[in-house]
Amino acid sequence: MPATPGRADSRTESRADAPTAPSAPPKPAPLAGRATDSIRAALLIAACISAVWIAGHAVGAPAALIWAGALVASTVCCWALGVLPEPTATLLFFLCAVVFHIAPAPVVFSGFTSTAWWLMFGGAVTGVALRSTGLALRLADIIFHKRVGTYPQVIATVAMSAVGLAFLMPSTTGRVLLLMPIVLALAERLGFGPGSNGRIGMVLTVAAASYMPPTSILPANIPNSVLLGAASSLYGINLSYGSYLLLHFPILGALKTVVLVWLVCRLFPETRTMAAQPAATRTAMGGQEKTLAIILALAVAGFATDAWHGVSPAWISLAACIICLLPGVGLVSTKALTEQVHLIPLLYVAGFLGLGAVVESTGLGTAISAALLHWLPLAPGHTVGNVGALGAMGAVLGLMSTLPALPAVLTPLARDLASATGLPLETVLMLQVPVFSTVFFPYQSPPIVIAMQLGGVGLRHGTRLCLSLAAITVLVLLPLDFLWWRLLGYLP
Repeated sequence: MPATPGRADSRTESRADAPTAPSAPPKPAPLAGRATDSIRAALLIAACISAVWIAGHAVGAPAALIWAGALVASTVCCWALGVLPEPTATLLFFLCAVVFHIAPAPVVFSGFTSTAWWLMFGGAVTGVALRSTGLALRLADIIFHKRVGTYPQVIATVAMSAVGLAFLMPSTTGRVLLLMPIVLALAERLGFGPGSNGRIGMVLTVAAASYMPPTSILPANIPNSVLLGAASSLYGINLSYGSYLLLHFPILGALKTVVLVWLVCRLFPETRTMAAQPAATRTAMGGQEKTLAIILALAVAGFATDAWHGVSPAWISLAACIICLLPGVGLVSTKALTEQVHLIPLLYVAGFLGLGAVVESTGLGTAISAALLHWLPLAPGHTVGNVGALGAMGAVLGLMSTLPALPAVLTPLARDLASATGLPLETVLMLQVPVFSTVFFPYQSPPIVIAMQLGGVGLRHGTRLCLSLAAITVLVLLPLDFLWWRLLGYLP
């Protein structure tokens, strides 16, 4: 993936889930290029430190708070702009936070003990099992067979496949990497060549449907998982899979999928006659596929009933992961675990969560909240205005970085925002979901960029779809979502 500004974690997720294959060693970058990148990173970090230092002294902030703000600002900018590789920026954050005593080590490294981290780890292992056993391809064949009669039917099937897979595979890029080759092969069989509306529509459907609607499914995306872990570690609030799904999925999941299908068919219409599909020949399901299907079915059932049994989705995911790794089961070998479950995205999520914990423990979150409360028109009893102001604040922050960073930045501010608005703390936490589910530009969601890259679709087409869908979301879906929240009693 190209290292494009604002796409810091696109490389993270792509490396996380991409199957490994023998290849020639990569050629090292020219020394001059590496030196230039290092200089850019140093200048950016120096600019962040200087800006925070000047602003901090202007408002009379204590030195400890200024240094904490400088570290957080530098780290977020390095992640967002991609001036340093993600693991380098994350490790640098860990090192500086500990060496300069910004926060205690247990706080800095708290991301590794969070439910979000273990949820991602379990999802990565089960994703490997899905690919290696062949169950993923079997599911794709079942989904697409005899469902390609018309172009809208093709787009609807692709969208529902991406959303449905989110219930089984809690990795956005994993779903993209799994579906994209299948969808591209289907496009070729249907006669949709490179550059055709049909191919563009199918690729962008995979891109958007793999990220946007699954934000309403708790363990399906990185922002969801970061929110889950941060809410638990900072406030002791354990988000329930079932209540989260009920609150978000009807509007931001199901209805948004319908709107996405309609919009793709309108923006990228395809009227040509599609080629006939050959009859599919299927083999009987093997023993490993049956075993994995049972494990996944039990895991999904455990996710859906967590409010009843009280076990976090993270530990259910970890249990499924352990079963896949058991020698007697043999779904994921030690070699596959080593080669296909990569450390970089796990390190990245730990960095996100650690940054949020540092913001909270240093008092930086309280200071930022005070500044925001001074500027934002927040007041108890003005629900519509409060919700709109919080959403606008989140949208602006989301435009300045990638969306996975939002929960790490906003969650430490939630308690003060709840006090200012008079809304329950859990409601303020849940108000992040409509924000990070709304993508204005492709760079905000690295998996969307990965999908477009794999499918050979240009930025112009992706931006056109994202802006159009964001406009409909803001004007139609979010007001409906507001009414749905009121009906469920989350908003007064």
